Amino acid sequence: MSRYRGPKLRITRRLGSLPGLTQKQSKKKDRPGQHGKSSFEGGKKRTEYGVRLEEKQKLKYNYGLTESQLYRYIKEARRRQGVTGLILLQLLEMRLDSICFTLGFGPTITNTRQLVTHGHITVNGKVVNIPSFQCRIGDIIGIKPKPTSKTIVENNLKNIRFVDRPTHVKFDDKKLEGTIMNYCDRNEILLELDELLVIEYYSRR
Repeated sequence: MSRYRGPKLRITRRLGSLPGLTQKQSKKKDRPGQHGKSSFEGGKKRTEYGVRLEEKQKLKYNYGLTESQLYRYIKEARRRQGVTGLILLQLLEMRLDSICFTLGFGPTITNTRQLVTHGHITVNGKVVNIPSFQCRIGDIIGIKPKPTSKTIVENNLKNIRFVDRPTHVKFDDKKLEGTIMNYCDRNEILLELDELLVIEYYSRR
């Protein structure tokens, strides 16, 4: 199954805010589809399966994953010791495209994925063009020493308004590079999600 490339606002109308997918918001309030409004106002409730499915879809669309990619992350999270849901989120947040988004190199993960694939991003001084590259604590994420790369990221940084960057990264404004200090804190993840429901969705597979 390929990565979704359709209308983004249609997805956020159905699933809610997905900061990794788009920062735009639809003026339409109803869920998409012919029965988007009536199915919920008429008393029809979502099934437990439907609720778990939507939480899974949030994760998939926010981080720009295919179904097979997400399932691989689920299996890896189960394999590691600790709270499976938190480990899953930490694995996704340590992807190179996610780290670049956290640092503000692009307005969405969709955008930073393109920066990575086009060779604008470095890890510890070496260009890495794989968005799913799993970063580690201590890695330094920077910009390729090329005017074009620097200009793109500088413009993105100017247009992105930060309250505070998450505490698991440290950003050097002069060098335009970030250092990964730790794994992410659950409370600092922007995506509104019940990851336990995602784990439950895959529990029968």
